[in-house]
Amino acid sequence: MDLKYLLFLLFLTPVILFGQHSIKGTFAPAGEFEIALLYKVDPTHSNYVTNSPIAADGSFEIKLDSTVTKGMYRITYAVPQEEYNFDIIYNGEEDIELKFNSETGVEFIASMENKLLESYTNSMLMITNSIGNYFRDGSKTKDSLALASIFKTQKETQNGYEEASNGMIASHFVKANRPYIPEDIIDVNTYVEGLKANYFNHVDFNNPILQRSNFLTERMLNYVFGMSSQNGNEAEDYKRNIDVFSTAMQNAPDEIKKSLFTDLWEQMVDLKLESVANFIAEKYLMDLSVKLNDQQLLQALILHQNITIGNNAPDFSIEITKDKETVKTLLSKLDIAEHYVVAFWSSSCSHCLKEIPELHEFTKTFEEGKLKVIAIGLEDEPYGWKTLTYDFPNFFHVYGEGKWDNEIGNSYGVTATPTYFILDKDKKIALKPEDFEELKQFFETSDSQPSIEDKQ
Repeated sequence: MDLKYLLFLLFLTPVILFGQHSIKGTFAPAGEFEIALLYKVDPTHSNYVTNSPIAADGSFEIKLDSTVTKGMYRITYAVPQEEYNFDIIYNGEEDIELKFNSETGVEFIASMENKLLESYTNSMLMITNSIGNYFRDGSKTKDSLALASIFKTQKETQNGYEEASNGMIASHFVKANRPYIPEDIIDVNTYVEGLKANYFNHVDFNNPILQRSNFLTERMLNYVFGMSSQNGNEAEDYKRNIDVFSTAMQNAPDEIKKSLFTDLWEQMVDLKLESVANFIAEKYLMDLSVKLNDQQLLQALILHQNITIGNNAPDFSIEITKDKETVKTLLSKLDIAEHYVVAFWSSSCSHCLKEIPELHEFTKTFEEGKLKVIAIGLEDEPYGWKTLTYDFPNFFHVYGEGKWDNEIGNSYGVTATPTYFILDKDKKIALKPEDFEELKQFFETSDSQPSIEDKQ
């Protein structure tokens, strides 16, 4: 080997070693988590970097070499990863040490960037709580000077952290989070209106640092769910807040709009706020998915609309026995019961093998003409399923060939078994129960019965 090249390698190696940094810490409770995965966050997606096993005592360490550049990173520690994660700042110049507790969240032990941002967040939260406590005190002799002092502290704290974070990545978050701080003493209603009107004043939706974090999503969710009018119409409040949020980010890139609206839509779907989810889809998200040619998202939006409570259930063919003959008909053509249950199950599903017999027994408590179950077996092959169907003679049975690639299952958005849909006599969706217990509760509290047991 050339001597000059050897000397170059000897000189370079320590530089690489000393240039390395790490992210280390502990997860609690110990033993609850197995692996920490590190992603670098881009505005619309995350790129996998590396991972570290989490030891039995909860400790982990992720080595960062020179290829790991400064920016926003995300550590995920369980599935679904969209829920079990937290963001960190890496400035390329320091080690990061943290403690994570599944109840209280993340606490940074080392890293000026992350510790400063954490300190800022905690300080502003304490001040916000003080303001809330002041306004919650119903005393008519409240000291207005106390409120003025709190606002003064809030302003000084904000300015102090903006100065302290100057030149840091953390500065982007500190400035974007600058709250509404009144100059004069005001009442609670004026203060709340000021919060609403100024909530997004300092948020730059084109800021790539903010785009590479959870900040914009959290800001959106806090406004939509937090700024309610207390008028009792939750859905209308949310829709109104969504319109305000949309106006605030009107100059953002379409990809960012789509990403944020998708997060919000998914939240509403999870909360079963179907009218709000469909409002987001119809007014904002469908157009964006078409514009950006996101066919997968567009299909998901359409599917959710199709199976919204109150809509006609997706139609499909059923073989029934009529006058001792097997004839084909459609779900929409059935006129034999006041309610129908469309139950998706599988002969290889352990939960199904427990619940489907219970459902069959439950149907026996109803008078004839009150309830009919259409059981759709999502299967890879028919033999085991066919044998089991003889145990449930009260059901109409449909063979769902292809299992997870079955046309009927796909039209109902089925991703797990058992899945239930309760339909009224017109085959409109009345309820999408989470489980068999919710299904039973619907009928036990419904005025549409009475059942045989009620009459005895």
